[in-house]
Amino acid sequence: MAAASVTPPRHGPRRVAITGAGTINALGHDVASTMAAFREGRCGITQLDFRDVDRLSIQIGAQVHDWRAEDHFNRQQILLYDKFTQFTLLAAKQAVAQSGLCFEGVLGLSAGVVLGTAGGGLNTWDENYRAVYEEGKNRVHPFVVPKLMNNAAASHVSMEFGLRGPAFTVATACASSNHAMGLAFQMVRSGAAQVMLTGGSEAMLCFGGVKAWEGLRVMSKDACRPFSGNRNGMVQGEGAGVFVFEDFDHARARGAEILAEVVGFAMSSDAQDIVMPSAQGAERAITGALRDGGLNPEAVGYINAHGTGTAANDKTECAAVAHAFGHHADRLMISSTKSMHGHLIGGTGAVELLACIMALRDGVIAPTIGYQEPDPECALDVVPNEAREAQVDVVLSNAFAFGGLNAVIALRRV
Repeated sequence: MAAASVTPPRHGPRRVAITGAGTINALGHDVASTMAAFREGRCGITQLDFRDVDRLSIQIGAQVHDWRAEDHFNRQQILLYDKFTQFTLLAAKQAVAQSGLCFEGVLGLSAGVVLGTAGGGLNTWDENYRAVYEEGKNRVHPFVVPKLMNNAAASHVSMEFGLRGPAFTVATACASSNHAMGLAFQMVRSGAAQVMLTGGSEAMLCFGGVKAWEGLRVMSKDACRPFSGNRNGMVQGEGAGVFVFEDFDHARARGAEILAEVVGFAMSSDAQDIVMPSAQGAERAITGALRDGGLNPEAVGYINAHGTGTAANDKTECAAVAHAFGHHADRLMISSTKSMHGHLIGGTGAVELLACIMALRDGVIAPTIGYQEPDPECALDVVPNEAREAQVDVVLSNAFAFGGLNAVIALRRV
């Protein structure tokens, strides 16, 4: 890969291109296999397999079953990388390879990374709590703190590629990745950075991680059925998604393949309840993203929904979409890919952005699988059970988190 030059400063907002993508999740270890699963409507939710799973009342999840860290990292790296960091680095390497960028020289000074996660090194917390409280050990490994900290993945990505610009982590529960990607978009658009690696990751599928979520009583014991009248809760997943956001003119000048253009972003706070969502807060984020991108509502053809499969979220999101789009809501396609890859909590928006790119580039809309019966409060076109071919020019990706934190991203076909 040849080192890219730095675009000279100019006035006004810059356009922002996506020039690389990478992922690992329950559907696949790369973008191609993940998109193939989207097209096929394949479910990655299976029986969980880890220590003490028999003590859990929830025993299903979208787990990356065939993950072998030693296939990707040496022994010293594994001692330093929690699983969420491992997932992130793999996805980031795929994204950078696709982009064709090299960050040696001046480009590295104007390139950075901002990632989202909610749990960070939760596997490391779980393992070391066991060691101290269950096994009675009086010492833990010296790398425990640098391994579990939420910024570990962002820091290791910056070191891996020599990114010397902005580097930090966003933790806003289920909206973490969308907030991270939105901030990365704003930094490139403003000229604060030329290139940003962005997305998110999560690895909460361990005994402690699932046990904590059980207490909320929002988890399904059998399947994730967003928008279906008989839905009974969310299903957790794990994995990562990472993208290269790049100054559009810089990407064009070097002949890069542009996957999509990021055109708008907005965030809002419900300021209302720590767990119950607000249709008004979600609507403000949706309309804000349209306004930020200079988009007419009628331009949007598809929305990748937050769509967790809980009773409260799904009907609230549908109400927000209906209010934001008016009569056009009946012509929108809206689907939840969480029905396939599960809810990656802080990493989920990053994997979902792949479905948005697929819709724009390939004209294939990922389905909401597991849909069994209509719900009058979710009376939109939720693309039930089977993928659909349709050309769309603008898509949105919704993320609405516990704490009432909302983040919506708008992409456009190039």
